[in-house]
Amino acid sequence: MSSSPHEFHYRLPARAGGFRPGSHRGTSLGPGQEFTAHKRLLDNPDPRRLDLRASVRNLRQEWLVRVHRQRVSVPVHAVVDVSASMRFGARASKLDVAADFLEGLGHSAFRAGDPVGMLAFDASERTDLFVPARHSRGAGYAMSAMLRDSASDGTSARPGGAEGLAQAAQRLADRHGLVFLVSDFHWALEALDGVLDMLAQAYVVPIITWDPAETEPPPGNALLAVRDAETGHQRTLWLGKTLRARWRDAVAQRRARLDALFLARGLRPVYMQGSFEAEALSRYFIEAVA
Repeated sequence: MSSSPHEFHYRLPARAGGFRPGSHRGTSLGPGQEFTAHKRLLDNPDPRRLDLRASVRNLRQEWLVRVHRQRVSVPVHAVVDVSASMRFGARASKLDVAADFLEGLGHSAFRAGDPVGMLAFDASERTDLFVPARHSRGAGYAMSAMLRDSASDGTSARPGGAEGLAQAAQRLADRHGLVFLVSDFHWALEALDGVLDMLAQAYVVPIITWDPAETEPPPGNALLAVRDAETGHQRTLWLGKTLRARWRDAVAQRRARLDALFLARGLRPVYMQGSFEAEALSRYFIEAVA
């Protein structure tokens, strides 16, 4: 099987429940390479696991078998913001960046043996973009194509919000697994705590997609026509030294607030600025499980 340029490697930092074989450390006992204990053959009648050396040393002269923990698969979901602001981007829209991520996620999950699915939201849940978790070689390409088509179907985009995210996340409430929250988070964050409460049983990875054109002001002094991607409101501003400093300060404050909000939950966000870098996401998981 050839590798994808968007493929990345992920692992959960804690053991996962489940019985379907996969690549993650599991809590259940079964076929596997991770030795956990010896048990009496009468209690665990599997002669294939018989440990002769341990049985000879056993003071009670009982036959002992080796018991292992098995590796398991986990359901993986991406909850994607498809609101109006996600259509912004200087070279590629943030929705295109999210689509690249989904393509890589589908390929990576297939190689890891995990089922992968997608949920989407703007002002409300986008049920037309719902993909149930499944183990399929082409799942990533299908989800990526759905996102790109949603941005070019000619319909007007709606603003986003935590209410739409909450409706989508309700499907995953109190379920174990791996959940990627993909959004620019350009909406009121007050209700985000409630969403994270619903997803408390899962390992959540916030993917914050920002475009360099919105985080760094243009050089030089000039009149600048700007439009709010969510509301459509337009303004003309004089871009000078003062506004440029305020622009950078606002971006830094927003990032600090998001970092603090997620850090309070023990979560560390991933920032994607202008493009999806698979190697950076692989490093994120290596650091998380180290």
